[in-house]
Amino acid sequence: MLSSPRDGAPDDLTLIDGVSALQQSTLYSIGVYHFDQIAAWSPEHVAWVDHYLRLRGATDDEDWNEQAAPP
Repeated sequence: MLSSPRDGAPDDLTLIDGVSALQQSTLYSIGVYHFDQIAAWSPEHVAWVDHYLRLRGATDDEDWNEQAAPP
C-alpha cells in the first residue's frame, strides 16, 4: 500500500470491469492507486480486498488483478 499516488496522480481504477467509483474511492483510501499494485496482488491480497469491500468473490471472479496487468 502507498501513502499517496506515484507522480501525484492515481490511475482510473474504474477502467477495471467491476470496479465502481465508490470502490475506487475505497481502494484509494487504503493506499491502492495504481494498476500495477492490483496486478501484483497475491491470492491472499485478493481475498483480503474482497472481504474488506464485501464483494463476495467479485475481485477473483472478475479477475481484477489480471485486468490490471499490462498487456
